[in-house]
Amino acid sequence: MTVLRHRSISLRLRARPLLVAAGCALITAAVAVVSIGSGDYPLSPAEVVTTLLGEGSRMDAFVVNELRLPRVATALVVGIALGLSGTVFQALVRNPLGSPDVLGFTQGASAGALTVIVLFGGGGAVLAGGAVVGGLVTGAIMFGFAGRAGAHGYRLVLVGIGLAAILSGVNGYLLTKAQIIDAAQASLWLTGSLDGRGWDDALPLAVLLVAVIPLLVAASRALLMLEMGDQSAGALGVPVGRLRLLLFTVSVLLVSFAAAAAGPVSFVALTAPHLARRLTRAPGPNLLASATMGAAILVVADWVAQRAFPGHQLPVGVVSGLLGGGYLVWLLVTERKAGRI
Repeated sequence: MTVLRHRSISLRLRARPLLVAAGCALITAAVAVVSIGSGDYPLSPAEVVTTLLGEGSRMDAFVVNELRLPRVATALVVGIALGLSGTVFQALVRNPLGSPDVLGFTQGASAGALTVIVLFGGGGAVLAGGAVVGGLVTGAIMFGFAGRAGAHGYRLVLVGIGLAAILSGVNGYLLTKAQIIDAAQASLWLTGSLDGRGWDDALPLAVLLVAVIPLLVAASRALLMLEMGDQSAGALGVPVGRLRLLLFTVSVLLVSFAAAAAGPVSFVALTAPHLARRLTRAPGPNLLASATMGAAILVVADWVAQRAFPGHQLPVGVVSGLLGGGYLVWLLVTERKAGRI
């Protein structure tokens, strides 16, 4: 284990988590290159890499940089954001079910987007803004109900499940009030899709990641202490209330901006931290491994969604939902056998 120190900040680097993160990054890069080269205008991996380095033909550059790379870039930043938000939520609530999908934030972002579609017929940036506002409002309601008594444990999970159920009903009602064309657009968005995504979709989330990742890294040690309980963390000098509110807000922002970029992609935020923790076998939030695992899951899921059925592209949310739903069932069975549910 290597310890890096800078003034009051120390960062512990363990070999196994670093290897897991590097492996996920390599898988992500390899699948991204293959995905960019696939399609009606096929390119070999060597041609893709050459084009990305600025040495390809004009046609290759147009196909890679303008048509396919933005979709892959959106998958990358959305996967990273969901992986980070999932691991932070699970650490804050000290619960393996602490995921935006379970806690209702995904449904809140969906409600905001649907409200924009139904009431204003908006799309693009307006729809994305509605998703962000919906996620933030849901986070405020959630923290208002459960945060005062400590946003942790099964209390927050139960409040989140109830809020998710209410918001699902609201979303269903909004769909029935929408025009047919708007309802079709909303249904595709609600599934979670990367189809037609451009640089404008990836850029806001990328900027947010650049801003919050250093903050999460700086708070990683305190987040590890929070997993031991509020009293223990407070005794070690952690400002529990302020830190929880800050990390809660950051996580809600990541989920909301991810939904704005690609729709409510299911279960990536739940599965990525769990898989990272099992592979690293390390305590704590495992931020780097969770982020790279989230990116790998979403890039692979998008490639499968495009190529599993020739001639028919599936929304990426369908693939991630099938994989993540199966993992959730397995997790619930495991937790039940362990006596934690």
